[in-house]
Order: sequence, then structure tokens, then C-alpha cells
Amino acid sequence: MTPSGKVLYVIVCAAGPASAVGRLVTLAQDAGWTVQVVATPSALDFVDVADLERRTGRPVRSRYRKPHEPKPPRADAIIVAPATYNTVNKFAHGIADTYALGLLAEAPGLGIPVVVLPFVNTALAARVPFRQSVDRLRAEGVHVLLGPGQY
Repeated sequence: MTPSGKVLYVIVCAAGPASAVGRLVTLAQDAGWTVQVVATPSALDFVDVADLERRTGRPVRSRYRKPHEPKPPRADAIIVAPATYNTVNKFAHGIADTYALGLLAEAPGLGIPVVVLPFVNTALAARVPFRQSVDRLRAEGVHVLLGPGQY
């Protein structure tokens, strides 16, 4: 447990807005959250890891921990921003081939609220697999910020 008792995992994917994830971290911290940043392996090239570690006081995670490494606190909530086409589809289908997707695969079953902010182009957003993935996630209670009244 952290001093505030509220732990937010910010999962960042490899997309243009990833470089601004520090703003989300600051907003969450200002609201009283302890933030753990988790980056997909490709997202590590999109973010300033040292800056995020300085801001959060925690290592940016992108892989499963080794047995001798300390276990991070459990998330009380998760935000995926930006979420790529690949991540949205894999999350919806239960694919857990990265640390970030492993966390997401478990979250609905553990009752951890998840908010997903997709960042995909119009062509990808129009694809049937993507639309079905958004519907699947919403059916499981995942908040996908896409469409009218969303982002």
C-alpha cells in the first residue's frame, strides 16, 4: 500500500502522444494517485524513461520482474494512453505476450477499473476487428474513450 492508498498504472504504447505521458502522470499525482508507468517494449523509444522515473520515484516497467526484484504495488486503476490498434485488439482477445498486456489481461477479472484511450488512424478505427475489440472490452466493463461523447 502507498501513502495515498491509490495506485494508478499508466500503460503507454508506442504512438505519437506517448511522449506527453508525463502530463498524465502529473495530473494523476496532483489528484493524489501514486503512479506506476508501464511501457510496452516499443514504447520505450517514445518516452523519456529517466524523466518518468524521476517524476514517479518508480522504475518504468516494461518486462516481468525477476524473482529477486521487489513486487510493485497492485493497481487500483489502470489507464492505457495512448493505446495502439495492436494493444486494443490483443487486450480484447486476452493475449498476454508482453508485461503490459499481462496486466491488462488480468485486470477485468480482478475488478480493477481500466480506461483505454485509443490512438489509431481512421482506416484502422474503421476495421471490423477493431470495432469488435472495442465492443468486447466495453462488454467486460472496460471504459474505451472512443466515439461520440468520448474522445
